Amino acid sequence: MALDIRSQLTHKEDNQKIRILWLSEDDMVEAGVLDVGRAVDVMEEVVGLLEDGDAIMGGPDHDQHGMMLYFPKHSDIPGFPINNAADRRFIAMPAYIGGRFHMAGCKWYGSNGRNRKHGLPRSILMMALNDVETGAPLAYMSANLLSSIRTGAMPGLSAKLLARKDSKVLAMIGAGPIAKSSAMAILSKIRTIEEIKIKGSSPTSATALDAKEFLATNFPWVKKITVASTLEEAIRDSDIITEAVSCKEGEWPEYKAEWIKPGATVISTSTFNMDYKSILPFRKVVDNIGMYENYADEDEEGYDADGNRNHTGCMGEDFVYMVRDGLMKQDDISELGQIVRGKRPGRTSDDETILVSIEGMPVEDVAWGYECYKNAKDNLIGRPLKLWDAPITF
Repeated sequence: MALDIRSQLTHKEDNQKIRILWLSEDDMVEAGVLDVGRAVDVMEEVVGLLEDGDAIMGGPDHDQHGMMLYFPKHSDIPGFPINNAADRRFIAMPAYIGGRFHMAGCKWYGSNGRNRKHGLPRSILMMALNDVETGAPLAYMSANLLSSIRTGAMPGLSAKLLARKDSKVLAMIGAGPIAKSSAMAILSKIRTIEEIKIKGSSPTSATALDAKEFLATNFPWVKKITVASTLEEAIRDSDIITEAVSCKEGEWPEYKAEWIKPGATVISTSTFNMDYKSILPFRKVVDNIGMYENYADEDEEGYDADGNRNHTGCMGEDFVYMVRDGLMKQDDISELGQIVRGKRPGRTSDDETILVSIEGMPVEDVAWGYECYKNAKDNLIGRPLKLWDAPITF
């Protein structure tokens, strides 16, 4: 029998009101979530604070990408979710970032490759922000655009810090939302680009053709935009190569060192596959080395029958394995935060070829979420939702 304790409930003082600012996707657009140039500037603050130690993420070492919930491939329980589609998972990505942000938050999303059949994006994301001192919720916001823009902003920052100042040709490997946001961010900071080459799943890919039209409409100062027939065609003679490809595990596009122009900057946000020894002469930069060390500890890909280290599809994780296999030293890897803080140099010569690994960190979500939340509050955007006027106790 349930107890009826309603008559015993009491309210605390009236100064304990909590309101949560709800921001829909339309509200987020109004609050400036698509301002990719501003997002690049915010990401520069983020990696600097990360280098200072004024930011933490989940996990025992405070540098995990997030906690993932994967379903089994088989289950005898009727109706139990199973891993029967690409990217079938849930992920929680908590973080705190200091500086002017001084904010905690968590991005939470579910993902299912079959969503597209229903007219939905593969992943549906939400972002929560919390007061650091009390833990009180401050905002709950749509985060699909937030996540796309903060992800693209990191290649934009990488290009700003490391690309040749006279870069003229940009290669987009991939043509989806992250590839487009990456190109937008790069173009917001590198105004010398005259040509863009897009590599989609095929020369007639609707996604690639849509990306071509999108870029032509929004960046009319770019003189030439084409859809490449092959990966090699896209990469050769390109000054900046930004990659954001969604593919099955083990089917990562393979790059050849001889395709890459001396002095090029290659930025990978998702899938990467190059012969380990072929990239030894290239400079290597990552967003957060600890995150890739965690990946390497979890995955431990091992070796093939010929004794060659298996690839992971993740550039930064490959770097870690190269260190562990004695191909290079840990000090051969720079972090973006070290470059921002002047502890490591940016580009050292026009002929320096640079590989940059970007995997995405929840501190980026919290910082860009805060920026949108602040804009929304200042401009009366969004809808306050009542949590309570005063907490009820019994």
